[in-house]
Amino acid sequence: MTDMPYVGLVGCGGWGRLILRDLKSLGAMVACVAPGERSRSNAEANGADLIVSRLEDLPVVEGVVVATPSNSHGSVLLRLCERNVPLFVEKPLTSDHATAKLLAETAPDRIFVMDKWRYHGGIDRIAQFVRSGELGDPIGLRLFRLGWSMTHNEVDPIWNLLPHDLSICLHVLDDLPPVVTAFSDGLGPATSGLVALLARDGGPRVVIETSAHHPVNRRAVILACSRGTVTLNGSMDEELILRRGTPDDLGAPEIKVPITTDMPLKAELAAFLSHLRGGPAPMSSAMEGALIVERVCDIRSKAGLPG
Repeated sequence: MTDMPYVGLVGCGGWGRLILRDLKSLGAMVACVAPGERSRSNAEANGADLIVSRLEDLPVVEGVVVATPSNSHGSVLLRLCERNVPLFVEKPLTSDHATAKLLAETAPDRIFVMDKWRYHGGIDRIAQFVRSGELGDPIGLRLFRLGWSMTHNEVDPIWNLLPHDLSICLHVLDDLPPVVTAFSDGLGPATSGLVALLARDGGPRVVIETSAHHPVNRRAVILACSRGTVTLNGSMDEELILRRGTPDDLGAPEIKVPITTDMPLKAELAAFLSHLRGGPAPMSSAMEGALIVERVCDIRSKAGLPG
């Protein structure tokens, strides 16, 4: 083991090439599994130290990042578990609950999910308001993830979009409440968008609206508490909007709260590399990843969609 971590990267497509770019910028040596011509070209262009075509040809490494299509995560991770090294997989952990549960049982302390929104400065600052109690008790969380495109063709848009907001809910509230109801939003095919309500008795209500057939792009998170409301209006914003007062106090002034603007992908990869050197584990354990998969399946079921 050297001061420069030696990491495996399985998959170097559109997102994998960005992972490779950031791993290299963070000082890692990277051996890349790139079976196709496009992925191999991406690996070469972004500085992979070694490129192999098959998973079994990946050399001994200290950890592995998985950036293959979502519907292959389960099979790839199960094969990698034999290596007994930390594994960092793009969200979702899998696209089926049974395999997600198996992975959480097989390697609970070695598999972590790349829930990049948990590393977003605005989301973490919102979570700090909850942890500190500065705004009182949380009473509601509203999340919007709307847009007019879908690029991950191996799964439908709900599998691609919904895990992001569930991970935000987990980070902000330290909980992922059960699903009360869900329904298709009617803006496109049934699997392109929905609205879901999650809640526990006496706890905050969580409303998620997600769609790949919405004509206006929006990424927003609103936390309402007993003594104030705080909002992230866009993923690239440099500040939150805070309004102190009770929920019915419509005259509360707008206060701008600065947030860090580090790129979440690079931040989560830095956390993984630190873990390979003995640092704390990255956020989103295999158990939490499996819980998110379970909630996606529950929401889909409530909305009358296939699991």
